[in-house]
Amino acid sequence: MPQAEDMDRLTEMEAFVQVVDNGGFTDAARKMNLSKSAVSKHVSALEARLGVRLLNRTTRRVSPTEVGLAYYDRARSVLAEAGEADSMVTAMQATPRGSLRISAPVTFGVRPLAGVIAGFLAAYPEVDINLVLDDRFVEVVAEGFDLAIRIGTLADSSLKARRLAETRMVIVAAPAYLAGAGTPRTIDDLNDHRLLHYSQLATGNFWRLRTALGEERQVRVGGRLTVNNGEALMRAAEAGIGIALVPSYMIGDALAKGRLVEILASRPPDVFGIYALYPPGRFPQPKLRAFVDHLAERFRGVGPDAWPA
Repeated sequence: MPQAEDMDRLTEMEAFVQVVDNGGFTDAARKMNLSKSAVSKHVSALEARLGVRLLNRTTRRVSPTEVGLAYYDRARSVLAEAGEADSMVTAMQATPRGSLRISAPVTFGVRPLAGVIAGFLAAYPEVDINLVLDDRFVEVVAEGFDLAIRIGTLADSSLKARRLAETRMVIVAAPAYLAGAGTPRTIDDLNDHRLLHYSQLATGNFWRLRTALGEERQVRVGGRLTVNNGEALMRAAEAGIGIALVPSYMIGDALAKGRLVEILASRPPDVFGIYALYPPGRFPQPKLRAFVDHLAERFRGVGPDAWPA
């Protein structure tokens, strides 16, 4: 039967590889938990099927022939692939359990992410989450995180990334501020206004904005308020201190209830991806895979503007 023949082939390959790795039949038999004669029969059957001698046998040592050495390299790859296939199935069937250490930007963690995590914990009672909110970019592996949420353009790294949603950067101000200072009609008009500075901005002390023609303009920000947290930045804008550039996921309620007004809404949107980053590995642990899948499902179709208020 074909299935039995495939199993025999894998066993023959494994016997041959073990003999080469261990330098003889005795140690190979011990490693495979078989008799020495059984291992010898598997190797002989492999040679007979291939019609070639794979091993040089003497009373003192066993070594691969030239053909045997070439076959050894391919056989090891096949066995490794088979082992990984087994591991994949085992991982997919395992129940998610254990602890996850998650990093996320403060406002994103407080607003959309917290509710998503609550749903995950309800669905997976054997998983615990340690959520660390910080607006800096953490070193995922070095600092012991299982996953980090990143917003914006990703730097080159060995981390795996899954795109979850999109957000866009929105220029906003309070109606009271605009009533007193006037409403900017062009990007250049922003230079005459109080612009609130988010100190973690990747572009430093500048906003990079595109005109209707697609030209990029830089607008210098700073002055009365510099802050390293998006929530505090938005609250300052609501209080009428100045104009802020904030992501769309955090202002739905403020726009809907009139606490903030979008400025220069007709300019081309600056859209950024929201990603789950996690350490590389062919088959992630069940708890991590379940969490990433949960994030992807809950954020499907969200953004860049369709964020819950």
